[in-house]
Amino acid sequence: MADVESEVNSEVDSEVDSEKVSEHLDVLVIGAGLSGIGAGHRLQESCPWASYAIFESRDAIGGTWDLFRYPGIRSDSDMFTLGYEFRPWDGAKSIADGASIRQYIVDTAAEAGIDRRIRFGHRVVALAWSTKKSLWHVTAQNCRTGETVELTCGFVYSCTGYYRYDRGYTPTFEGLDGFAGEVVHPQHWPDDLDVTGKRVVVIGSGATAITLVPALAGSAGHVTMLQRSPTWVVSLPSRSALADRLRRALPRRWADVAIRWANVLASQGSYFLSRRWPALVRTGLRKGLERDLPEGYDIDTHFTPRYDPWDQRLCVATDGDLFAALRAGTASVVTDGIDRFTSTGVQLASGAELDADVVVTATGLDMLFIGGIDVSVDGESVDPGSRLLYKGMMVEGVPNLAIALGYANASWTLKADLTSRYVCRLLNHMRATGMRQCTALNRTAHQVEGSVLGLSSGYLQRAADQMPRQGSVFPWRVHQSYLRDHRALKRSALSDDAMVFSNPRS
Repeated sequence: MADVESEVNSEVDSEVDSEKVSEHLDVLVIGAGLSGIGAGHRLQESCPWASYAIFESRDAIGGTWDLFRYPGIRSDSDMFTLGYEFRPWDGAKSIADGASIRQYIVDTAAEAGIDRRIRFGHRVVALAWSTKKSLWHVTAQNCRTGETVELTCGFVYSCTGYYRYDRGYTPTFEGLDGFAGEVVHPQHWPDDLDVTGKRVVVIGSGATAITLVPALAGSAGHVTMLQRSPTWVVSLPSRSALADRLRRALPRRWADVAIRWANVLASQGSYFLSRRWPALVRTGLRKGLERDLPEGYDIDTHFTPRYDPWDQRLCVATDGDLFAALRAGTASVVTDGIDRFTSTGVQLASGAELDADVVVTATGLDMLFIGGIDVSVDGESVDPGSRLLYKGMMVEGVPNLAIALGYANASWTLKADLTSRYVCRLLNHMRATGMRQCTALNRTAHQVEGSVLGLSSGYLQRAADQMPRQGSVFPWRVHQSYLRDHRALKRSALSDDAMVFSNPRS
């Protein structure tokens, strides 16, 4: 039996050696944004033996923080947890602007030499796994030349995020083509757009709209936020008083750890308080709105959603800037449906009309799982919408592929970094045991309703059939809890009833 196994393994190894494409990598990271640069650091730190490259379809580092350039863009999570644990954020502000975040990512990549591993203008279009050869055949396109690039790798780590980069989501609006003004989507903000003295209508009530309205109100004639239904909005300071105190009181290294964990516990506490006692949290948010808005403001109509806090992500008005614009009269909120566009503005369902020179469609994202890459296993195409997600990072039945998928209720980087460290543990375990394949197989869970991100937001509902599902029990159940995941991904054993290691080396 041992002789037979040796023969089989020798045959597999010879087939791997004979597959001469452009090159072979131990790990391919897809995407050079916040997650991809973090992945590169963890690979260099924990798997120095691994050859790796980062394929980035665009020509710049930063991902979301390079793509989005609309006025006022900023983090909606504190930078002490959105920043990397291995390179703590040292800026003064807890809520930072987009340019500062982009520079932080670029500096992190340069400092560790990760930027030398990035191949810009390379879009991965297909991944084909071969169990017999125990490798991925990767097909990519050089976006500059149009040429096809083919290579093989042992493991793929997708850090592409979950939305389309080439377009945002815009509903179909009747009469839009006849509107005489300018229509802009925040995902593709023109550098030369000047709203000085103009009437601007921002359609939407999510984080982008909440950010845009006060930023535009400083120069526009007037800005109207037109929303179909309201969102929970909370005012938070851009600078953390607690962080300032801890930095003064403790050595830098201790202060960084204390600040990070204080923010982790605060965000997790807020989320779980909202889930357990939503009425209490609604009352607290209402009191904040009464304090921030002008006396007599119609809070029920414009700032009281039909859903409970954290059914959708809370929006942050940094330093209360949105409420300041409303108090100053440079901005207003209209809650109504859109009937159609006219040549001069927007006709509302109520019959009223909003005149506009510029309309901004802050109407959301268009979801796209792992960048729309075609994934197949042994010749069979993988439909992610029909599979469960293991520990929030691996698709059921798909070997040697991990996905950086951050939290909906806390900073994205918290979960992405846990996933990167877990991937390194998997890689080192397979290297130490001589196994070449790790596959999550579902034996215990059945599918449950709801997004793996745990929110009811419209952009998630629209793409529900494209995303992997949750299971009924852990490790197929996604808890949206950094504290649980910290234990499950960082400290627990790699082997369990679901994770199967196979394909031994000769």
